[in-house]
Amino acid sequence: MKINLITPAKKHSKNGNRTSAKRWAGLLRDQGHRVTIHTAYDGSACDLMIALHAWRSAQAVERYRQSCPDGPLIVALGGTDVNSFLKSDPDVTLACMEKADALVCLHDQIGELLPAHLLPKLHVIVQSARPLAGPRRPAKRFFDVCVIGHLRREKDPLRTALAARLLPATSKIRIIHLGKAHNAQWADAARREQAANPRYHWRGEVSGGQVRREFVKTRLMVLTSNQEGGANVISEAIVAGVPVIASNIAGNTGLLGKTYPGLFAVGDERALADLLIKAETDPVFLDRLEQAGAVLRKRFLPLYEAVAWQGLIAELESHRKDRS
Repeated sequence: MKINLITPAKKHSKNGNRTSAKRWAGLLRDQGHRVTIHTAYDGSACDLMIALHAWRSAQAVERYRQSCPDGPLIVALGGTDVNSFLKSDPDVTLACMEKADALVCLHDQIGELLPAHLLPKLHVIVQSARPLAGPRRPAKRFFDVCVIGHLRREKDPLRTALAARLLPATSKIRIIHLGKAHNAQWADAARREQAANPRYHWRGEVSGGQVRREFVKTRLMVLTSNQEGGANVISEAIVAGVPVIASNIAGNTGLLGKTYPGLFAVGDERALADLLIKAETDPVFLDRLEQAGAVLRKRFLPLYEAVAWQGLIAELESHRKDRS
């Protein structure tokens, strides 16, 4: 099948949308499909379009529908689709969703936030990650905690640094932040925090390989976002065996579960600091986080994501044949 995969993220971007598009393309090519990735629809013929992000890909979806009224269409929902654009620009966002034959979401709770008439076409396909090539070797001199995410408002990116300011002087916690600043203001804020806070180290944008090397030596990963669509970094950490502490939002609990032991209230650096201290000083708690991740690990392996995509595409192909 010839598949046109649309993502708003440019070719050399390292953000989540581009990462997802490249991984999906790889999985689908392994199944024998011919997949091309574009940032816009150029009108070329294809057997299926997969559009990542309803609001940002709305023009591509509209053009595709005009060109191929009956062409199979999957729209994969981004976190901002559901958490932001469904409220700020509902006409465009809903119209794009309604044009789709199937909607893909990345965590179990998105259905709670969508209009009821869209639920029959909703499919949860959790993002996967590859295991590390070798065993983890956490650093011993410091209790390293990593933050993996770009510096932008939705990520609440400096919350872990603020929590680190509240730690006792005896703590060996060091915050390693990997991620690109969304703009100059965020870059300045990170540099100021780094200058004032000896526990915080911002490394900027790095490759996927460098993230994996960080997972080898870190003790813990923290995700502080105030909204998420199902962050792939959770999949990566869980599959790597890295314990996770995360903000208590649907995008995180839709992957980790509502009773996951490492949740804290959004924006509450005091609660986050308490969890960090507990992870550093209480081996039983750290083991609970590791065991909770181990229970979840299987659902984040590439085989399950590949099978889910294969099943969805086969279902759409079957419906297409039934209509013809």
